Amino acid sequence: MSNFIIKTHQKGTAYTKPHLFILNKGMNSGKPQKEPFTNSFVLVFQNEEDCEGIYFVAYSLWKTKFWHPFLVGSVIPFLRLPDFSKEFNSKASLMMQEHEEHQKNVAALKILENKEKQFHENINLINDLRRTILYRYCRK
Repeated sequence: MSNFIIKTHQKGTAYTKPHLFILNKGMNSGKPQKEPFTNSFVLVFQNEEDCEGIYFVAYSLWKTKFWHPFLVGSVIPFLRLPDFSKEFNSKASLMMQEHEEHQKNVAALKILENKEKQFHENINLINDLRRTILYRYCRK
């Protein structure tokens, strides 16, 4: 299990070590991202490999709505730092226990992420072509 520090992100703070941000407010609480959110926790790592491995663990937990039972608040639900820290550490260590399986899962998720990015680029190109054809058609 990699060592990392979990703390609340302060706006304007720059981090020199590898890091990732976890959204802590709203129904998307637990969503990981490389750029800071306004309301987020930051996980700071010693090296980039640990950061990338934990990113996919956090991504998996967010996509499976793991954090929903831990949300508190009636109007805008949020995730508390102690709850997040306790649950994330235990779940991440459990998920990363089988190292080879974890590496395979991370590789598969990277491939799917790249394919999804290509798919969205293709959709954007198709929409641009459609717009161009319609514009030419309507100009006549």
